[in-house]
Amino acid sequence: AYPFLDVSWLQAIFTIMSSAGSIVFANLSVLFAVGVAVGLAKSDKGTAGLAALLAFLVMNATINALLILTGKLAHENPGAVGQGMTLGIQTLETGVFGGVVIGLVTCTLHHRFNKIALPQFLGFFGGSRFVPIVSSLAAILVGALMTVVWPHFQKLIFGLGGLVDATGYLGTLLYGFILRMLGPFGLHHIFYLPFWTTALGGSEIVNGHLVEGTQRIFFAQLADPNTQHFYEGTSRFMSGRFITMMFGLLGACLAMYHTAKPENKKRVAGLLLSAALTSFLTGITEPIEFSFLFIAPVLYVIHALFDGLAFMLAHMLHITIGQTFSGGFIDFVLFGILQGEAKTNWMFVPLVGVPWFFLYYFTFRYLINRFDFATPGREKEAMVSEATFSQSERAVAVIAGLGGKENLEEVDCCATRLRVTVKDGSKVNDAALKATGARGVIVRGNGVQVIYGPHVTIIKNEVEEILS
Repeated sequence: AYPFLDVSWLQAIFTIMSSAGSIVFANLSVLFAVGVAVGLAKSDKGTAGLAALLAFLVMNATINALLILTGKLAHENPGAVGQGMTLGIQTLETGVFGGVVIGLVTCTLHHRFNKIALPQFLGFFGGSRFVPIVSSLAAILVGALMTVVWPHFQKLIFGLGGLVDATGYLGTLLYGFILRMLGPFGLHHIFYLPFWTTALGGSEIVNGHLVEGTQRIFFAQLADPNTQHFYEGTSRFMSGRFITMMFGLLGACLAMYHTAKPENKKRVAGLLLSAALTSFLTGITEPIEFSFLFIAPVLYVIHALFDGLAFMLAHMLHITIGQTFSGGFIDFVLFGILQGEAKTNWMFVPLVGVPWFFLYYFTFRYLINRFDFATPGREKEAMVSEATFSQSERAVAVIAGLGGKENLEEVDCCATRLRVTVKDGSKVNDAALKATGARGVIVRGNGVQVIYGPHVTIIKNEVEEILS
């Protein structure tokens, strides 16, 4: 894209990076199979992961065998009939869906049989060793079922993808709005992943292979030197995030700083600056959003509407910048600027983003002053001060805030949130958790989400060490 990048050693590095990165997205299905099984297993997670891997291989080998037996194995242009190569096996392109199905089947069997006691002469195969065996047998049935059902289901998904495409700019706006509105409940992943990883987000023949899902298409095209312009679906389901995360929410942060009480501005500045930098660089927005979500829900609804409009503008301007999981500056440089204006139209992002910054700033500033929202620095009561802890002390404080060891059933995390299952949600102490650095706490029955930001995995590991 740029002459100064056309250096042999630099191109060699880019080739290695592209190959190393594309292998992940080319094998998302098996990663989902293992990830779902490991994530849902309550114990002996290693066995669950191994069983899922074996089951995934067996399922695809079964599909391959049945395609051969029925004479349906495509020898030329397999992508045109919904077939492709998965781990060296020509099979149906079940994609991430197939991986999730195998992960769920394996997890169910793991829960049922990981402690099974067999007769003494078969005792060696009892317990955990039985799980890969029964999972592989089940995978034969799943593979046979997939061979019959999947082609029809695939046509249905292609049809839905066409319906989504037919909604045009309005559909893109609704996609962005709904995606943002689901964020506080932690359900946004469920909403956008089908568009990113299945035919619902479109399908394309890339380098002779059928690729389904916006993100998978983007990374397949990224590795294809013949790509002239990235897939249009990228502008619908991805690129709008850069406008909001790199520009819009920074305007919201500045508005909250300017409307804070004078005596609180110094204290609020560090909080908002850290949150703004996190959003700008990585696209992780929860630290900003949870600073106003509960105290001013109307601001969040307006933010969601602005985000939907940003997606629509990206679609209208054909901005095709992909991303790994979010729309921060790092992904903007890697998948926008370095790919060239001709492929991505990346220059429209700052051209739209600067006005978007001021749109957020003046809207938030007006509404905060007009309705006297208690955004950071404007609280009627003193702000909960964030205590200083060592790692082990913080873990102890987090456990105490969740109601103590005896109240915890399961601890996990996603990219920004500690996700905990507790016995009694009423024992969760919001103030105590916020003192450990949490930006927000959501309690739904026995499910608790504690928003910490990108360093949440460290906190989860600390908590697990204390619990063990």
